[in-house]
Amino acid sequence: MPDTQLDLRRLALDRPTSDARVDTSQRRRLLTRYVIPIALLLGFVAMLGLAAGQHFVPARSVTVCPVIVKRGVVQQSGTPLFQAAGWIEPRPTAITVAALAAGVVEELVVVEGQDVQQGELIARLISVDAEISVELARSTLLKSEGEMKRAEAELRVAKSRRDNPLHLRLPLAEARGMLAKAKTESEKLPFLIEAMQAELEVNRQSYEGKLRAGDAVPGVTVRKAEGDLSATRAALSELNTRGPNLRREIDALEEKVRVLEEQSNLQIDDHGRVSEAEANVQAATALRDQAALNLRRAELDLERTKVCAPMDGRILRLVATPGTRVMGLEHFAGQSSSTVVEMYDPTRLQVRADVRLENVPLVFPGASVEIKTASSEQTLMAKVLQPTSTANIQKNTLEVKVELIDPPPAVRPDMLVTATFLAPESGSDAEQSDTTRILIPEQLVLRDAGSREESSPTRSNATIWIVAPNRRAALQSIQLGTLQSGGLIEVKDGLQVTDKLIVSGINELSEGDRILVRGDDTTMGLRR
Repeated sequence: MPDTQLDLRRLALDRPTSDARVDTSQRRRLLTRYVIPIALLLGFVAMLGLAAGQHFVPARSVTVCPVIVKRGVVQQSGTPLFQAAGWIEPRPTAITVAALAAGVVEELVVVEGQDVQQGELIARLISVDAEISVELARSTLLKSEGEMKRAEAELRVAKSRRDNPLHLRLPLAEARGMLAKAKTESEKLPFLIEAMQAELEVNRQSYEGKLRAGDAVPGVTVRKAEGDLSATRAALSELNTRGPNLRREIDALEEKVRVLEEQSNLQIDDHGRVSEAEANVQAATALRDQAALNLRRAELDLERTKVCAPMDGRILRLVATPGTRVMGLEHFAGQSSSTVVEMYDPTRLQVRADVRLENVPLVFPGASVEIKTASSEQTLMAKVLQPTSTANIQKNTLEVKVELIDPPPAVRPDMLVTATFLAPESGSDAEQSDTTRILIPEQLVLRDAGSREESSPTRSNATIWIVAPNRRAALQSIQLGTLQSGGLIEVKDGLQVTDKLIVSGINELSEGDRILVRGDDTTMGLRR
């Protein structure tokens, strides 16, 4: 019987000892915890240094110039050249209808798209304050007119007193009468003295006679005779002293007459009153005129509470709404703080088309343009007015204004259109060619990376330094064409119309150098 017992020792594995297992585990731990992370970190640092190292190299300062593009037009006039998208707008601009008076909009009587006639009402402002101002100005004018009439009446009185000085003639006549009376009394005075002396002599003799008669004459009679004698002496004494007084009175009256006569001739007070009255009339007239101007201004402000259309046209958009405050012509008003609506003339519209820069040389003022829009089934005719002055960097286009000829009523502003620019008529300033040509200054062409082309400027292959998109210097291979006038040479292949050519520092450049464009060389390529 064969031996079927299995030898289990053959299945046993030869396992390492415990010391060998410990060494293997330590090596694996050292590799995963230290060696691999350090290697990865060193590799990342090396890659970062290589990537950033170029940024620490100073950039070379250069000047550049663009390539010169000459585009031809199709020989046959009226042939489509290119298409451009655009939109319709008022020509030349929308008309701003502003409120000329400050206030609050009470009512708008138009809607967007409505046709209005010149002078037609567009909006009303709250007019209560303006109406009160008109009434106040009117009452002030009436008061001023009354003051002016009073001043005119005073002037008439003053002139009448000056022309007819009765108030001066009466005192003069009285003074002359008193002077005549004084002179008369002065002339009578010697006769009165003589008569009084005679009377004095009679009374003296009568008194003396009665006194000598003694008791034959009663005492009363003697005393009466004595009294008469005393009275006569007093009267004679008064007459003797009256002479100098009359002389002084006559002199004073003569002076008074002279003064009154001079005053009557000069009429100083009357002329002064006339001048003063004339000044009062002028002041009253000025106040009346000022009040009239205030009334006119108040009426104008009241009239301006009605905003009317300045022209025949169509409402483009409503800017203000009922309740909006407008500032009118106030000096602190903002740019559009008084705008109520915007309108336009529907017979004068234009298209602002976005023309790509490479098609700009094909645009000529007066050239025909076909306009298509979804609002009109027919093709609209237009003509080029002029390109605008600023290009759109993002869209790489230049806006061109195109005038619509007899636009239909369905065409409105802000509608999108497609403009097809047609070739101008023969004899225009366009160059008659059928290809696009790129020209560069011949002096910038290089035979190789280190020297300029001098011996054969029309060879088929050459190189030129250009500005790469990452602001680095690039040596571009080009295929040259024929030599042109003015030091230009044609490039058949290798350049784009947007490329910039490096002008200065060519001999010091290397492929891939960082460059700093300090400006354009405006003289390169302008020789004739």
